[in-house]
Amino acid sequence: MDLIILVWIHQHLVHEQLNGFFIIITNLWGNGALAVVLTLILIIKKETRLTGLIIAVSLILDILVVNLTLKPLVARPRPYTIYPIEMLLPDQKDFSFPSGHSASVFAFVWAYFITRKDRLRWILLGFALLICFSRLYLFVHYPTDVLAGIVIGILCALSSKWLISKFTNEPWMIKLLE
Repeated sequence: MDLIILVWIHQHLVHEQLNGFFIIITNLWGNGALAVVLTLILIIKKETRLTGLIIAVSLILDILVVNLTLKPLVARPRPYTIYPIEMLLPDQKDFSFPSGHSASVFAFVWAYFITRKDRLRWILLGFALLICFSRLYLFVHYPTDVLAGIVIGILCALSSKWLISKFTNEPWMIKLLE
């Protein structure tokens, strides 16, 4: 079913005019630099420091769960290795399940979403969904890879908020947040 959905997306939603846009979207989040810069900006500003800290922990949890545990454990091949297609991206160097892009963007965005009550959180959520869809559009992940990545990212964000809340009354944490 996964491959059927992916092929349908490729046959009905992929258009040459959109290719560049989705390549930019996926690469924007790809190497993690944007996540690190945005997290550091949030940590530097006093009014968003707690959010930045929760995001940082969420991203660390994401790396541990996705990159160091699940991808090597499951070792699912990328869809383009099974279904011949002209690729718009170079070969990916890691396994397919779960989607690292989807997990990390949701680890970041959901941590922001649950700690901030501003309009930016909705824009970030839309951005996260675009990144997730780009992974399907570019044929580098199956739908279940992306869905699992979203769930893992959300769980990392929730776990991060819970972990940080356990230490917010500690003197060293109070000092850090000042």
